[in-house]
Amino acid sequence: MASRHYAEYLPAWVQQYAGDALWALMVYWAFAFVFRQKPAIYIAVMAMAFSYSIEISQLYHAPWIDALREKPLAALVLGYGFLWSDIISYTIGIGFGFAVEKIIFRHS
Repeated sequence: MASRHYAEYLPAWVQQYAGDALWALMVYWAFAFVFRQKPAIYIAVMAMAFSYSIEISQLYHAPWIDALREKPLAALVLGYGFLWSDIISYTIGIGFGFAVEKIIFRHS
């Protein structure tokens, strides 16, 4: 949310893609918290599968799910429309989480 709130102070590419990368990083950390005993690669794959699934689900536009997407919390999770740039942003965010996990926390 900060990348949107302080958008005028950030470069255009950060404004556009930081939120999606941070969302994916949050997903990675959530999976890491739930699956503490699993290897980092498992967590990264699960986080990517989840994030990519959410993005692909945005190609589906039945009235019931579009009505759900009108609610703010559901819109944050489900999004509105499919974008390839979101897939790239998710990969970068999860890749960053994976790197932090491997370098700082696990050393393996």
